Amino acid sequence: MNNAFSILVIDDEAQIRKLLEIALEANDYKVLFAVNAKEGLAVAASHQPDLILLDLGLPDEDGQEVLKKLREWYQHPIIILSVKNTEEEIVSALDSGANDYLTKPFRTQELLARIRTAIRNKTMINNELTVTFGNCVVDLTSRVLKVNGETVKLTATEYNLLNLLIKNDGRVLTHQYILKEIWGQSYADQTQYLRVFVAQLRKKIEEDANRPKFIITESGVGYRFNSS
Repeated sequence: MNNAFSILVIDDEAQIRKLLEIALEANDYKVLFAVNAKEGLAVAASHQPDLILLDLGLPDEDGQEVLKKLREWYQHPIIILSVKNTEEEIVSALDSGANDYLTKPFRTQELLARIRTAIRNKTMINNELTVTFGNCVVDLTSRVLKVNGETVKLTATEYNLLNLLIKNDGRVLTHQYILKEIWGQSYADQTQYLRVFVAQLRKKIEEDANRPKFIITESGVGYRFNSS
């Protein structure tokens, strides 16, 4: 990984900071640290890191509030690392702009994979004309899906859903976020409605819709698209 990528760790646990320092520097990231919310916001503003790892249990301010403050101006990926693992906490963080959420204790290799995905997606060319995953090719200009070289018909809603997932490759999208983006605010609580469309889309792009590789369910939270 290019050592130009810098990562800010906002966490008050010395043990976690040391673990992350070793793992991240071993993978050629430049690592910055902050031990509380005030310091974290200041370092983020002054150094403009490429990615932030944010703990929610900070000593001086709730991490959810720090996330909201960062998202007022910070456009790069934010991954939450927290012992708080309730669906409510996870959904709240994702809806407030977090790109991903890992609960402590976490596996270092999984964290590194999530970081790579977040950075890759941030640096992807936004005007990419086609996207390939598995046996599928999506032409974003003509809105056409081909599977094994054959054109597969998508409804307008199915295409819009697939397009939203593709553009957020690797990122967990909450049920509420997807529903509001595709169907509007009045559908924000219609999770069963979303499940029906996800099931339909899986039948068209997955080799086995019962064991999906691309549209991954994040239980109780939402969905993650995985193109790799």
